[in-house]
Amino acid sequence: MNRTMSYAKRNLLEMSRDVLSYIFCVAFPLVMLIIMTIVNQSIPKGQVTVFQIDNLAGGVIIFGQTFVMLFTGLQVATDRSTSFLVRLYATPMKSENFTLGYFLPMFVISAVQSLLTGIAAFVISLIVGTELNPVGLLLVVILSLPSACFFIALGMIFGTLLNEKSAPGMCSVIISLGSFVGGIWFDVERTGGVMYDICRCLPFYYCTKMVRSVIAMDFSWEGFLLPLIVVFGSALVLSFLAVTLFRRKMRADLS
Repeated sequence: MNRTMSYAKRNLLEMSRDVLSYIFCVAFPLVMLIIMTIVNQSIPKGQVTVFQIDNLAGGVIIFGQTFVMLFTGLQVATDRSTSFLVRLYATPMKSENFTLGYFLPMFVISAVQSLLTGIAAFVISLIVGTELNPVGLLLVVILSLPSACFFIALGMIFGTLLNEKSAPGMCSVIISLGSFVGGIWFDVERTGGVMYDICRCLPFYYCTKMVRSVIAMDFSWEGFLLPLIVVFGSALVLSFLAVTLFRRKMRADLS
């Protein structure tokens, strides 16, 4: 456990030294929260949009987690390309020490990110006069961790399979795809049709729906429980795949 915590601390420090991590993981989601609120204020009164702060807050939290995925993939791919991991393979550390060493600091970053987004959303709700439950905003810090695990595992997979140049590009594709089919910037359910059917087949939609339901304190089957099961199951499958791929890559590098 000490080896895992030491490696996790190292990875957290590496992220904290990177200015871009603050820009993309913290500043950019908050800027989008403010910009989309301004856009919503320019829409005629009485029209319900996804840009209302009670809907927007959950979407931006998921949007921020996609950037955690990006930096996870970049961190793993960079460590592999610089032979840093190969040198550590000679130590008593095992594959699970490495994988947990990447997961744990990203969980911390995701939780802090969700907390800051929740605080900003609550302040905005007071300014625009929209009621937002502060308890839901606090609960989402913990209950959004399954979706964070889903995105972190994706980042681990890309970082393991791709190099430091290709991994960020693939993560960018997922960021765009997740934003679109996850319903972050538009109301998937009101769109209906084939688009709605496609979104319901992918876990991104359930990530957004689950977080929005927590903020609204809606713990119904359709609103929270079903999305939680889908997201948690997807996170478990991808985490298992990430650990397996990393272990195989580790053995291949040692041989």
